[in-house]
Amino acid sequence: MISRVINYFRSDPFSILVIFLPLAAVANYSGWDEVWVFLLSALGVVPMARFIGAATESLALYTGPRIGGLLNATLGNAAELIITIFAIRAGLLELVKASITGSILGNLLLVLGMSMLLGGLKNGWQQFDRKHATNNAVLLTLAVVALVVPSLLSHYIGSEESMGVEALSLGVAAIMIVLYALGLAFSYKGTNSPVVAPTEEAEGIHHGPAWSLTTSLIVLVAATIGVAYLSELLVGAVEPVVISLGISEFFLGIILIPLIGNVAEHLVAVQVALRNKMELSVEVSLASSLQIALFVAPVLVFISLLIGNPLQLIFNQFEIIALIASVLIAALVSADGESNWLEGAELLAIYLILGLAFFLIP
Repeated sequence: MISRVINYFRSDPFSILVIFLPLAAVANYSGWDEVWVFLLSALGVVPMARFIGAATESLALYTGPRIGGLLNATLGNAAELIITIFAIRAGLLELVKASITGSILGNLLLVLGMSMLLGGLKNGWQQFDRKHATNNAVLLTLAVVALVVPSLLSHYIGSEESMGVEALSLGVAAIMIVLYALGLAFSYKGTNSPVVAPTEEAEGIHHGPAWSLTTSLIVLVAATIGVAYLSELLVGAVEPVVISLGISEFFLGIILIPLIGNVAEHLVAVQVALRNKMELSVEVSLASSLQIALFVAPVLVFISLLIGNPLQLIFNQFEIIALIASVLIAALVSADGESNWLEGAELLAIYLILGLAFFLIP
């Protein structure tokens, strides 16, 4: 078991970042500046998220494609889910909502944009399955509408703390989870065309480690504990970092937090595009956004209720505009089943413009 894990460390460059986990612990217990605790914790989350993905992929070899796909659909954003749970416990609800928005924006604009830009520069015009992309784009549009409706209509019902608004958020969250489950059922039973679950593992993008069942479970549990510990340090340092660096909690949530838990997976999507497998890259980008909108966001609503800090699906006007714009442009870009480097540059330009605006918002 140990030799297989060591071999994985040698084959995956992100694994070296695991050194930041003990460094973050040392920084925390030695009284280092909170900015260092935040940075070291953030860097430590990256390999932990990677280990969770590798263990899930290895487990899928023993469970079969359907159960494996379900594992990926539920654990694909485990690191980000854990971080946001700790943020909810700390009462940083605006940070949580910003991270939901930022994850969707990151997948649709940053990841898809980088994939199309670099893939187009290397391979020219690239093709992908128009039907798959359209199905995902339609479902993503519905998901964003579901996220936006409580934000637009809640003030007609009452204040954010009112029972009516809470009931609306819970009702929308329940419907979104049902829609997510229906999408999974459609993907794995009704058709051979994946609609919700990311398919990088099923298509062999990662070529992950052939760990034993025991090794996979141990790595999964250990990495999850590592993410939980680092998340506690990360969230605890948010407010001091906001004060020290002069950046807003909103910017941390919408740009930095989503990148921390998903940077390794983002790079995989770009690598696939460079190999001229644009269909898989588009599938991963759109399906990851769906996973956030239809699964992570509504699950957080119910978890927040259990924790005692209820989270309502009420986003500010900047988040609403950004969500609508990103979904529309991603749907337009993927509608023809072709991509080029200019379309990728356009997506990146929108992400940078939004990022600049979010940075300047006090």
